[in-house]
Amino acid sequence: EGKSTQSQVPVSEIRDGVTILNDGTMRATLMVSSVNFALKSQEEQDAIVFAYQDFLNSLDFPVQITISSRKMDITPYIESVRILRDKQQNDLLRLQMDEYIKFIEELVKGSNIMTKTFFVTIPFSVQQSRKESPVGKIFKGFKGATGKHTMTDEEFEHNRSQLMQRVNQVALGLRSFGLRLVPLQTQELLELY
Repeated sequence: EGKSTQSQVPVSEIRDGVTILNDGTMRATLMVSSVNFALKSQEEQDAIVFAYQDFLNSLDFPVQITISSRKMDITPYIESVRILRDKQQNDLLRLQMDEYIKFIEELVKGSNIMTKTFFVTIPFSVQQSRKESPVGKIFKGFKGATGKHTMTDEEFEHNRSQLMQRVNQVALGLRSFGLRLVPLQTQELLELY
């Protein structure tokens, strides 16, 4: 019997821009811009490398860096150019637009044009934030009837606040060497997973 893809992803729920895993740990995900490293001068490259090194050394918690590569679909773009071409009154411009469409189609056929999206995921669990008491160790991993951790709204808000402190630290570090970032919200996280 095959299992669904959703059953393979250990996500309990996503709310307020936070992913809660089945074990109760929380994750926030940032979409991060890239830097064209090869176009930088040697001094700029060195500065970026040292800033990245300082950023990583400043963290006292793990982060996960993920790159999503997808083949780019330019069909909508080609269609929009065709519509513009069909509306064009000037024969010379219409001919140039035909040539442009052929050029783009051949360019795409001859190479894999990929879009890359970069993500940094920041974790938080209650166990990371405090030492457990012996009694806490006994009840560690207590789950409700659903087999998933249960968390009150108050606990969620407290833990989310702790997670957001980590997110702010990571965001500050990434911005220090010129990267732009956007925290993924609930809908974007649902689409990502």
